[in-house]
Formats: sequence, C-alpha cells, structure tokens
Amino acid sequence: MAHVIAVAGKGGVGKTTLCGLLIQYLCETGKGPVLAVDADANSNLNEVLGVEVEATLGDIREEIAQAEMAKKSPIPAGMSKADYAEFKFSNALIEDDDFDLLVMGRTQGKGCYCYVNGLLQNQLAKLYPNYPYMVVDNEAGMEHISRGILPGMDTAILVSDCSRRGVQAAARIAELIHECDMKPKNIGLIVNRAPGGVLNEGTKEEIERQGLRLLGVVPHDEMVYEYDCDGKPTVTLPENSPVREALKNIIANLGL
Repeated sequence: MAHVIAVAGKGGVGKTTLCGLLIQYLCETGKGPVLAVDADANSNLNEVLGVEVEATLGDIREEIAQAEMAKKSPIPAGMSKADYAEFKFSNALIEDDDFDLLVMGRTQGKGCYCYVNGLLQNQLAKLYPNYPYMVVDNEAGMEHISRGILPGMDTAILVSDCSRRGVQAAARIAELIHECDMKPKNIGLIVNRAPGGVLNEGTKEEIERQGLRLLGVVPHDEMVYEYDCDGKPTVTLPENSPVREALKNIIANLGL
C-alpha cells in the first residue's frame, strides 16, 4: 500500500507549491512512481508540476450523475454505468515519467452523488496500492478525505504562512484530522514564506499555544513569485533555490 501524505492549509499560504516540490523530491530520490492527487477545488497542482489537465474527476462525476437524469444518456448502449465510469476515470489519469496525477476538480453540485462518489472511491482504492507514495494536495476543509472518498493518511503536513491566522487555520485542520479519526503516524506544521527563513516570536508563541509540532521553516523567495508570474512550473526552480533546500531538509527529517 502507498504511504499517503496529505498536505493542507488555508488558501494562499503556498501549500500547492510545497506539495509539488515534495512530489519532485520523492521522484528525484528514487521513491517513485508517485500518485499525486489534486484534491483542492481550486486546482493548480498541475501548473506547479508542469503538466496539462484535460478532464477532472469532478467533471466526470458530474457528467455521470447528470446522465441519470437526462433523457439521452452519453453512456454507450450495452455498457454499464459502472464500466463507463471506470473507463472515464482511467482516462483522467495524467501519466508522467515519475508520477501520475489525478485532479479531483469541482465539488458536488445539485442532486445525490452517493453512487458516483462510491465509484470514485473504488477507483482510487484500485490505484493507490500500485504506488510507493500518494501525495494529496487538499483544501483547508479536506472534503475528499472527510467524506471517505480518499483513503486515510500516514503523514499529515500542515502549511501556514507567518501569520497567526494561518497557524490557527492549521490547528483547526489538525483538529479535523483528529475528529475524522484518521490517525496519521506523522503530523506537523511547515511555516512557509518566512522572511529570511526566521520566525518572529509572535508566530512561535502561536504555534506553541496551538500545540502544533513545527517540522521546519521555508524562507520567502522572490524567484517562486517570478516563476508563478511567468507561468513556469515551480519544480523547475534551480537546485540551489533556498525553498528547495529548506524543504529537502524537512522531508529528510520526516524520514520519508
């Protein structure tokens, strides 16, 4: 079974960037192939990784759910709904040299999605045992995990910026993980975009007050911002990037 790593944090803290660099690190250190799952409704992990997305699982789920209510179904005659769903889901898997990517995409619209969510859960259950690692980029609410669509987790990486609000949001996610009885073996916080790679005393106090384990600090780097503005995949940052160096040390300390 894959070692499942869930990355989560409030919007705008740079978790998707760190998630992409984590996937890159695992691939470069020979721990692939990695199954990457973009479970954030605001999907952009593919841009960080430098791959194109043609269809998301959410789009397919919506199509199948709506087909049940339509007079003319897109499902070919003689093909069951389950077989059609599996065919569509398998085609949504984006394959690269060292990793494969699934994009969850949109959340649920109107109507009952229990059936298609069950199909999606089964599809992921078939896939993830084939990979040493599965890395999931989550939204703050972690909807897909809390709904049971994705498997549990072995490592939970919470990402915050240097703000108290970011740390507080990370603490709420940690509480949600506990409430959902996920029981990861490893859970901790990465503080991203720290000026000079140093935390101020107020941030340190808030981390301690919230009872979070600090995994490490990633410095602010203007080059990450420039790559984003220029549409360059963040994983193409140079080897000596302070962001890449800091994240490598954090991952090494996690023992992944």
